[in-house]
Amino acid sequence: MNTSVQPKTINLAVLALGGQGGGVLVDWIVNLAENAGWTAQSTSVAGVAQRTGATIYYIELIEPTPGRAPVMALVPIPGEVDILIAAELMEAGRAVERGLVTPERTTVIASSHRTYGITEKMVPGNGVADAPAALQIVQDNAHRLIAEDLQALAVRCGSVISASLFGALAGSGALPFDIAAFEQVVEQSGVGVNASIKALRAAAALAQSAIKPSALSPNPMLTPARALPERAASAALQPLLDRIRRDFVPVVWPWLGEGLARVVDWQDLAYGSEYLDRVHAVAQHDHADHAYELSIEAARWIAVAMSYDDLIRVADLKTRDERFERIRTEIGASEGDVTGSVEYFHPRLEEAMGVLPCKLAVWVDGSPNLKAWLHRRLDRGHHINTHSLRGYLPLRLLAGLARWRRGNQRHAHETAHLQAWLDVVARLVPGHYSLAVEVLRLRRLIKGYSDTHTRGESKYDLLLQAAQQPAVPGTAQQLAQWRELALREVEPDRLRTAIQSARPAQMTGG
Repeated sequence: MNTSVQPKTINLAVLALGGQGGGVLVDWIVNLAENAGWTAQSTSVAGVAQRTGATIYYIELIEPTPGRAPVMALVPIPGEVDILIAAELMEAGRAVERGLVTPERTTVIASSHRTYGITEKMVPGNGVADAPAALQIVQDNAHRLIAEDLQALAVRCGSVISASLFGALAGSGALPFDIAAFEQVVEQSGVGVNASIKALRAAAALAQSAIKPSALSPNPMLTPARALPERAASAALQPLLDRIRRDFVPVVWPWLGEGLARVVDWQDLAYGSEYLDRVHAVAQHDHADHAYELSIEAARWIAVAMSYDDLIRVADLKTRDERFERIRTEIGASEGDVTGSVEYFHPRLEEAMGVLPCKLAVWVDGSPNLKAWLHRRLDRGHHINTHSLRGYLPLRLLAGLARWRRGNQRHAHETAHLQAWLDVVARLVPGHYSLAVEVLRLRRLIKGYSDTHTRGESKYDLLLQAAQQPAVPGTAQQLAQWRELALREVEPDRLRTAIQSARPAQMTGG
């Protein structure tokens, strides 16, 4: 019988998304162990590109075994992982789901920031998964949990998340190597050493002091309105700011300030004045008994309705200097680095016709042959290099059409659509205040452009029609429930079924 003592083995699993440097982190861990004479082996199972899937790396570390060659596994085995490193919070949750985290054994090191998945982004409303619940699940299943925003820490240090994850591993004490050995590995890599060492040390100190996971960052989908500034950014804008203080109650000021900034940026000062006119027309029916809820929702959603996404707006946003700067910051480009971006466009013929003057659009619409010719050239994906003049200039020219936007077909359609919506609100307010508020909130369903806008608008129209049926007790609450259902469902079929089931006689004209 073999009575030899089995060598100590440490099993690690690393879950990282594309572009997060998971391979670099794994190489550092392997080098760290080998520098100390340990045997190390790493394998990986690649996920789908970027946020639709994470790569799972598996590392086995075995203490020195002179004269013996250990046999090592190729994949992590549920129940036998000592250290789990997740480069994003939900990946830690998925590790629990896979059985890679056990209360008796696993130390979990996770970055608490979020990188939203495709399924989260495609939901018309707020499809973001419940991060606090995921964090609690990980904490309940881990032997020890270190959860901090290691992405933000890395950015503050001018480095990348792989360096801060490596530092958190050093500070956790889960490996039998001192921090000097970790730093030596980074120095040996020879790339971005100073910034990586800075991030490593900061993360190690954070891990050593972490008694419990830090609080998660506020939900970015719930952004409170900022206080109305005392002075406008320009002298030309100041009269509109003064009008807000003169014509509206203070509780509405923050929302009016946000809305005014949005519509002026979208078009011009005259359009901002038009925005205040529309909100005031609704607000004059409001009163303090309802905490001015109608005025607040009008300030929010009229601004959204007036600043719809057309091709002109999309072209403008994609060619702004601040967007290029944000991209450079996100990819960590240095001052002398040359960067570029490729934009994907897939406008439909309707979007292209929308930027035409109304009479010209009607003429094109009446010419089937011309429409067919345009459809063949427009109804496909276009890749535009905005870092080249050939790609940048056409988009800037398209953005420049904003000065004639009020005369185009799309603006005529959106203005009529908006006014019909506000007419419904005006009819409902005297006898059905809460229902009028919910009708204003329906505007949340319409967003984006092309197919996204069409789907949202179809669900909006369906609910707006339902709201105008003879009001019964609970109609406002029912409309709110249908709106939330519409925000979760991509297609309107289930929504239509829910409405017909709840009010069959009214929806059929009975």
